[in-house]
Amino acid sequence: MLVNSIIRIKCISLLTCIMLTACSSVPELESSAVAPIVPLPDYHQELGIFSAYDDPWEGFNRRMYYFNAKADEYVLLPIVDSYKQITPDVVETGLSNFFNNLGEISTFVNSVLQLKFSVAGETFGRFFINSTLGMVGLLDVATPMGLAEQNEDFGQTLGFWGVGAGPYLVLPLLGPSSLRDATGLAFDALADQQTLDVLGMKSEEELYLSLINSIDARARLPFRYYASGSAFEYEYLKLLYKKFREIQVAR
Repeated sequence: MLVNSIIRIKCISLLTCIMLTACSSVPELESSAVAPIVPLPDYHQELGIFSAYDDPWEGFNRRMYYFNAKADEYVLLPIVDSYKQITPDVVETGLSNFFNNLGEISTFVNSVLQLKFSVAGETFGRFFINSTLGMVGLLDVATPMGLAEQNEDFGQTLGFWGVGAGPYLVLPLLGPSSLRDATGLAFDALADQQTLDVLGMKSEEELYLSLINSIDARARLPFRYYASGSAFEYEYLKLLYKKFREIQVAR
């Protein structure tokens, strides 16, 4: 998607700036040194980009970040690897398309709530075409026809109506979020549940489908904890997430 590509470019640019500014520091002046003309603030960290966003729950967030990294390494990724090994590529693609098609319902609802009627119309068109010509969403027929996939969630809807993001929050297994976006997740989960209820599925079938959806979502996410090799990975991810959400709400 063009929008996602633009967002990725902006995020990469932001990350480059972060890496450049993170290397700077304020050295202590020796007694014989000339005092700087421009006075420095008492707290030099206020000059850094890492202080751009509040993190009042940093202690909890860092512990949860470490927990997620270990859960990812020892539980989620082994399951994902097994899933990818035993699932043919064509089946894996079909399942991804199917879950994306179900997600169009939540995008449609949130587009209407944000008064983005053109996005809502395009999303409805995608859902209708992929649900019929695309064999209940197993095939993505709409994208080649020029109907681009959109992404709208209730966290963005709250932001559209002026609700602030609130404190940064790392959720168990789900990763980076905020107080507003975590609230939005609950609404989107309810919308997804209503979709499953309309399909008339049994509770164990819903559980199995949700499990496959979670595995598929993790399989499509290239992020790996601590793969950056940076001691500031937590800060980088926080900044990228917050900036990414600002872009999503503003567009």
